[in-house]
Formats: sequence, structure tokens, C-alpha cells
Amino acid sequence: MRENVFDNVLGWLRHGYPHGIPTTDYFPLLALLSRTLTEDEVVGVAQTVLRGTDSDTVTPQEIRAAIHLVTDKEPNPEEMHQVAARLASVGWPLAAPAG
Repeated sequence: MRENVFDNVLGWLRHGYPHGIPTTDYFPLLALLSRTLTEDEVVGVAQTVLRGTDSDTVTPQEIRAAIHLVTDKEPNPEEMHQVAARLASVGWPLAAPAG
């Protein structure tokens, strides 16, 4: 993964969720991340975020399965708006890069 992208994503997540990511935001967050990052990058972010939590035993295969659940059925618009608004408040780039 491009190191500065990885660091930026982790920074946004830590600022947007200073007390940890609530389980209700997992799927919308994965959906937003998968629009910007590759699947391998999303797995890396998830592993880093989960490290040291009660969920740190989640395997890369389980993360990939969750990603596929999201890509098969996206969260509802209200869930996406809630997570997007939280991340936008700390500088998450919601618009796709030009080019």
C-alpha cells in the first residue's frame, strides 16, 4: 500500500472515531473505504484498526468476506451519510480525485 495513503486513512479514522469505531459503522465504513482503496489496502487498514481490540483476532479472510458482503449489498443511504459526515468533519476526501 502507498504508505502516505495508509497513514492518511488511519489518521482520518482515528480523528473521526477517537473512541473507536462502533460496530454499526463497520459496513458503511468498509463501503466508503472500498471506493477509495484496493481490497488489499482495506484489509491492511482493518487489521491495523482492529489491532489491540477485542476484535484483533479477525483474519484477513474474514475481512475480505466482510468486504464482499458490502460490495454485494451496500449499507443504506442514512448509514453511509452518517459515516461520510463523520469522516468529512476530519478531512476525508469524499469526492473522487480528478483525473
